[in-house]
Parts: sequence; C-alpha cells; structure tokens
Amino acid sequence: MEAFWISLVVIFVAELGDKSQLMALTFATRFRTLPVLVGITIATTVVHLLSVAIGGVLGDALPTAISIAAGVAFLGFALWTLRGDELTADEARKAQQTTRSVLVAVTVAFFLSELGDKTMLATITLATQHGWFGTWIGSTVGMVAADALAIVVGRLLGTHLPEKWIKYGASAAFAIFGIILIAEGITQL
Repeated sequence: MEAFWISLVVIFVAELGDKSQLMALTFATRFRTLPVLVGITIATTVVHLLSVAIGGVLGDALPTAISIAAGVAFLGFALWTLRGDELTADEARKAQQTTRSVLVAVTVAFFLSELGDKTMLATITLATQHGWFGTWIGSTVGMVAADALAIVVGRLLGTHLPEKWIKYGASAAFAIFGIILIAEGITQL
C-alpha cells in the first residue's frame, strides 16, 4: 500500500501542468469525455507497466531516443491539427459517435507523449525503491486522476471557445511540446 500511495501522490503532482495533462484538456474540448478518459487510461497503464518492468534496464538511453521521436511526432500532430480536416455535417455527426477512432487517437497520442516523459522516469525511479505492482497501480491512478481534472476543465472551456481558437491553440500546444521534447532529447545526448 505504501508504494501505491507514494506513487499516486508523486505522479499526480508531477502530472499537474504537464504536456499530457494539457493534451487531455485539448482533446476534451473536441471529443466526448469517455473515449478520451479511456484512451488516457489505456496509454498510461501500458506506459507505466513498461516503466516498472524495465526499471533501469535501458537506463539513460531510453529518454533520449524516445524524446526526439515523440517530439518529431508532435510536430506532425501540430501540422495535421493546423491543416485541419473538412467534415460534412453527416461526417461530423458520425465522428462524434465513433468512439473507437477517438479512443485510438487519444491512446496513441498519450502513449507517445508519455514515453520518456518525467512521469515515466518518476515511475521507473519509484519502482526501484518500492514494489512494482503498487507503483504501477498508484502511478496509473495518479496520472489518470490528474488528467481527468484536465478533461473536466477542457469540457467546460470547449463549450465557450470558437472552434478556430481551439484548432490554433491545439496546434500551437503540439508544436511547443514537440520542440520541447526534441530539445530535451538533444540535451541528453
């Protein structure tokens, strides 16, 4: 239980203001809450399981390579978001109803953003000091709770912001996070 509570608190605090929490807020302005939250939970569960499983096996090489790859992917997300897609009214209605595509998009984006992130590294560190199972469950719950908080805020903001602002804001956020991830990866070389 100690590993669970320590991991929950540490990861919850580490996630506050983190790029993935801001991504949760952004996704929540555009999509229904449940698929966003489920996607975050799936990605977090897998990343944190990997974190506790690999611990120090890959050591310092992991954050560098993944940080740069994730940064490049985020720049691609920024361009894709900025370019946008034109949907007919019927397609927009179907997209809102298609939980699976939103779930896949959110899961992949969160998975990539968390690889090599501070919460992943914190989970690896916690797993070396505490039991892996408690660390895994606690870190996952802490992160999902912090991101759920962002989803609530995103849902509230999304009803009051014009879609153009959301598009530009999301694109800028992805670009900024992409540049930050690449810079972090380069400084770790």
